[in-house]
Amino acid sequence: MALTKFFSGYFHVFTVLCILNLWVTRVCEGSRAEFVTCGTILKLINTDLKLRLHSHDVKYGSGSGQQSVTAVDVSDDHNSHWSVRAAMGETCKRGAPIKCNTKIRLQHVGTKKNLHSHYFSSPLSGNQEVSCYGDEDGEGDSGDNWMVVCNNDYWRRDTPVKFRHVDTSAYLAGSGRTFGRPISGQGEIVGVSSQYGAYTDWQAQEGLFVHPSDMLPHQQQAIHTEL
Repeated sequence: MALTKFFSGYFHVFTVLCILNLWVTRVCEGSRAEFVTCGTILKLINTDLKLRLHSHDVKYGSGSGQQSVTAVDVSDDHNSHWSVRAAMGETCKRGAPIKCNTKIRLQHVGTKKNLHSHYFSSPLSGNQEVSCYGDEDGEGDSGDNWMVVCNNDYWRRDTPVKFRHVDTSAYLAGSGRTFGRPISGQGEIVGVSSQYGAYTDWQAQEGLFVHPSDMLPHQQQAIHTEL
């Protein structure tokens, strides 16, 4: 009986160690995942300003009066998480790498509204306003569509990309200006006419990177990295 208990306990410990080893291996592989995929939740950093794209349930006091979009310098703010979705009226396979020059939507995780732009003036610099828009289900209109502009085959996590607004052709950018109260110190986010203007490069940062359903030949299996 004692011998049976010993082997039973040994087998249990061995099983737990094997599971932990598999988990650690997959997390390590996840940290090496190369691409942003459909369904990914991530933060986006402006590579020049070193600020993360951000939103919150605070409306602009001018322009459209829609939910404001800003940029913050802290890395652990939960209001800086965005979900990568298919463009309005389109679909994408969960886990599929996003191809360059593909239209997408970026849904703000906290409020379920989509990154949006239109022909309103931004409050500080007078550029094109960028807001968040949509109903409780995250459905808005064509002003929520953005094209991922990059030079590779796919949107790589280690390479900056640009986002061109489909309806207006403006590029997502920081203006370099900061707000006062009630969002003191947060940076203004705008649309600008040229991709070669200042502050138009964005790179994937912390996130939950969804396992690709259809693996590319050179890509290893990945689950996620830390939020």
